[in-house]
Amino acid sequence: MTITVSTDGSALGNPNGPMGWAWADHEAHAGGRPGHEHGGDCDAGGATNGTNQIGELCAVLEALRSHPGAEPLVIETDSQYAINCSTKWVHGWKKNGWKNAQKKPVKNAALIKAIDAELSRRAGSVKFVWVKGHAGNAGNEKVDELARTYAGDCRSGVRDGYLPKEGWESLLASEYAKGTDVPADARMLMDGLISAKDYHLGRGEDTGDGGDVIGRDERAVRSDVEDFSAPLRSGRNDSKRAGGFGRNDSEQSVDVPSPTVISSERSESRNLSGTSTPSLSSAHSTEPSSQQPPATQSASSQPSAAPSSQSVAQSSLPQQSRPSGLAVSGTLRFTPPPSSSPTYDGQPRMISGYVMIDGYVNGDGTITIDSAPFLVRQ
Repeated sequence: MTITVSTDGSALGNPNGPMGWAWADHEAHAGGRPGHEHGGDCDAGGATNGTNQIGELCAVLEALRSHPGAEPLVIETDSQYAINCSTKWVHGWKKNGWKNAQKKPVKNAALIKAIDAELSRRAGSVKFVWVKGHAGNAGNEKVDELARTYAGDCRSGVRDGYLPKEGWESLLASEYAKGTDVPADARMLMDGLISAKDYHLGRGEDTGDGGDVIGRDERAVRSDVEDFSAPLRSGRNDSKRAGGFGRNDSEQSVDVPSPTVISSERSESRNLSGTSTPSLSSAHSTEPSSQQPPATQSASSQPSAAPSSQSVAQSSLPQQSRPSGLAVSGTLRFTPPPSSSPTYDGQPRMISGYVMIDGYVNGDGTITIDSAPFLVRQ
């Protein structure tokens, strides 16, 4: 059975600003069925900064990763850039060491490499179909609304950035990285402290409208308020957002020639054995070998349940826990420190979790702890 998905990316303003991406199944309530390895029937994300091209590539990559297997997959998009990157230009870039015709590094290479790896390893065929944007196509209208809404929510601070790892890498390597708000869980994803699977927990939603993709209110496609299954979700909306508004329209028009066909298929580069080519093995990051634990704590004279010295809300405690009537305060030291991360930008990092303490409290209320484990909230 053929699976059809619409994808789109969007950026608001000019020359750089909030960005969004989205994919949506044409079949309602498809999540969890064979070939639909995701919750619900759509997903969306974005960032405080970016370009529409990064959004378009993020949408294609997330659609591929959410629809694995042997079923034929059709990806409808109004982005000729995304189609050409995925089916045509990628072959020349690989031969030229990921340099373009001007001998400069290819923009958004991390995303394009990841898409190429997904296409190569997917057992089922993948066909890209170009559709005209803003022309009444139901699937295209839906993902356009999803992407624009998420971009707007990033601009207003209603929701935090949500991109695949390669999307963050492409964005931070671009000229639009300055002022970008990178949430704590995205930093942990790039640092290898959580897996891509953990990062995606709780995302994707069934719109529940019987398949009519026109006229939906998609603002609740992923509610951070209700998403308690993903690590570090609770504290993220407290952070300040930064970054200008805009869209790089000039970049959008540079690399896109007029198409001679409206569809393109990548069957020639697919490896039916399910393995990716050696040159792309390092580009794929959705299957880490194991989940690494987050940073642990070192000794401190006074313990704290959170580095901000704020007590953990009762509603967010583990089910096995109960209020004790006690409170703690002081300074804790985490190891390894944030400054050891290659993505460290000099700013404090938001975390959310629990400290397990087992010891004796002195009469003056102090306790000495040594490397107590810090548990990420699940």
